[in-house]
Amino acid sequence: MQPPQVKLHKGREQSLLRKHPWVFSRAIQSPTKSLTDGDLVQVLDFRDRVLGVGHYQDSSLCIRMLAFEDIMVDDAFWKAKLNEAVAYRQTLGILQKNHTNAFRLVHGEGDQLPGLVIDFYDHIAVIQAHSIGMHQARAQIAETLTQLTGLKIDAVYCKSEDSLPSAYAKDVKDEWLIGATQEDLVIHEGGLQFGIDVVSGQKTGFFLDQRNNRDLVKLHSDGKSVLNCFCYTGGFSLYALKGGATDVISVDTSAGALEILEKNLTLNIHAGRHESVKDNVLTYLTKSDEQFDIVIVDPPAFAKSLAKRHNAIQAYKRLNVMALSRLKKGGMLFTFSCSQVVDTQMFRDTIVAAAIESGRLARVAYELGQGPDHPVSIFHPEGHYLKGLVLYMD
Repeated sequence: MQPPQVKLHKGREQSLLRKHPWVFSRAIQSPTKSLTDGDLVQVLDFRDRVLGVGHYQDSSLCIRMLAFEDIMVDDAFWKAKLNEAVAYRQTLGILQKNHTNAFRLVHGEGDQLPGLVIDFYDHIAVIQAHSIGMHQARAQIAETLTQLTGLKIDAVYCKSEDSLPSAYAKDVKDEWLIGATQEDLVIHEGGLQFGIDVVSGQKTGFFLDQRNNRDLVKLHSDGKSVLNCFCYTGGFSLYALKGGATDVISVDTSAGALEILEKNLTLNIHAGRHESVKDNVLTYLTKSDEQFDIVIVDPPAFAKSLAKRHNAIQAYKRLNVMALSRLKKGGMLFTFSCSQVVDTQMFRDTIVAAAIESGRLARVAYELGQGPDHPVSIFHPEGHYLKGLVLYMD
C-alpha cells in the first residue's frame, strides 16, 4: 500500500538532493490536514518526482527522511538498517572482545535513522525515540534487535517518555518491550566497571559519548588533583583515579547519581582519595579557593531551543570563568557543551570570553567531540552536538 504523499515547493528539494534528512513545514506545498503524527509519507518534488520516504510530524521539523528512494519500510528495512549499524561498529573495533560491552548502537541521522537512538548495555538495548513515527515503530524495532547478526540482545527497554512531544508523551509510559531485568547491570570500559540503571538513570543510563574523552582525562591524571563538576555517576572520576590521580572531588546535585558513583568506586580498585559532594556546582565553586590540577566541566544542556541560546551562552561563560579560577598554574580545564543549538564556533567563542575574563593566558591543547559510535552524517552537521576543549592554563 502506497503511503500518503507530501509535495514540496519548487526549490525546496535541494536539501534532500544533498541527502540532508530534514524537511521543514515551510517547504511543503500540499495540504497536510489528512496526515496523522507518525505517518510514513512519500515525499515528492514540485514535478511529482519521488525524493524518498520519511516520518511525518506536525511541527516545524515535520518530516524526517528514512530513505532517499521509494522503498517499503518493512521488516527487511529495519533488519538491513540495524545490521548496517552493527557492521559500522564492528569496523571501528567497538565489538572486539574485552573492549567494552556498552556503546551507542544507533545514533539517529548519523545511522540514517533520524529520530531513533539505541544504546547497548551488555545484553540489553535501550530505545529512545525522538519522533512519534519512531515510537510507533518500537515493537518492530525491538523484535529486529533480537535478530541481529553478531550482537546478542535478549531484553529491550523503551525509554522515550521524556524525549517525545509533550502532547503525545502524556499517554506514553517507559516500558520493557522484550524481556526485563531486575539484576544489577554492570558494564565495562577502559578497564573499569560501572553500574548502570537504565530505568531510573539519566538519558539511557550512562554517558557513552564521552568514552574517548574519559581516556584523555586518564592519560593526564597521574599524580594530579582533580575536580569533576556535574559528575553524574563518576565516569570521569573513575578514569582519573585509574590514571593515577591522587585526589578526586566529584560534585553533583543528584543524590541518586552519587549513590551509584559510590557503588562504582567499590567495583574498582584505586589508590587515590575520592570525595563525593552533593551540591550545586556554581555554589560549590564559590565556597572556597581550593586549587586543582584538572577541572572537568560537563554540564547538562543549558539550551534545547534557539530561544534559550543567549541565556545558555551566558551560563556557560559564567561557569567556565569560575572553573578557570580553581586551576593551578599549569592546570588543565576539560570543558564541554552538549547543547545542539550552541555550535562549535559559538562554544569556542564563549570559552575565549571566559578565558579573557579570567585574566590568564591559556592554550588549546585538544578539541574534543562525541565518540565514533555517535557518528555524524557528513550531510547533517547538526548531528555534531558534543563540543569540548581542553585548555592548558599558564
